Amino acid sequence: MSSWRRVYEHEPDVKGPDGGHRCRWCGGAPEFLDYHDREWGFPVRDDRRLFEKLSLEGFQSGLSWRTILAKRENFRAAFRGFDIDDVARFTQRDVTRLLKDAGIVRHRGKIEAVINNAKRARELVNLHGSLAAFIWKYEPDAATLDQPQTASTSATSIALSKDLKKLGWKFVGPTTVYAFMQAMGLINDHIQACVVRTRVAKARARFRKPRSNSDL
Repeated sequence: MSSWRRVYEHEPDVKGPDGGHRCRWCGGAPEFLDYHDREWGFPVRDDRRLFEKLSLEGFQSGLSWRTILAKRENFRAAFRGFDIDDVARFTQRDVTRLLKDAGIVRHRGKIEAVINNAKRARELVNLHGSLAAFIWKYEPDAATLDQPQTASTSATSIALSKDLKKLGWKFVGPTTVYAFMQAMGLINDHIQACVVRTRVAKARARFRKPRSNSDL
């Protein structure tokens, strides 16, 4: 989990404009509230969105999430909406272009990692039917989870990170993967008092997990 989102259950939470309690981190910047209420923790099965979230968590490594969120539309434009097939076809010319783009984080290693990871994602799609099918195989048993927002890694994030690295993915360490798990809803890590936690729980109850080709 990224340090800016780390908060303990005994720490005071914040209230949104509706008076409802929220996770404390969403009070850190004006743009956090909408992201917290509408995106963070809601289950995702769309491959493009999953690839975007994992890529942006990689870019966030060593930086603040506020920086990444503020640049998200620029990232989307620069990486063609994080379409996996499009990004997988990027060449060195695209790397050069991206290194000149002041609207994103101009870190060669991270840029090249996204392109590499798009190629690896295509391999997973070919094998499992979708990136989502592969990711959701790692959903942990809720009974085994720590109290919300008290951890920065978990047994699941370590296992998923290890397996992704074996498959050739880059910038997918256990902490980055844990933040990704929180963001895309593999776990519901909203604090118990947060009004969005219940919304996420309902969304998870309706959610249909994608099945891998290997499960058919």
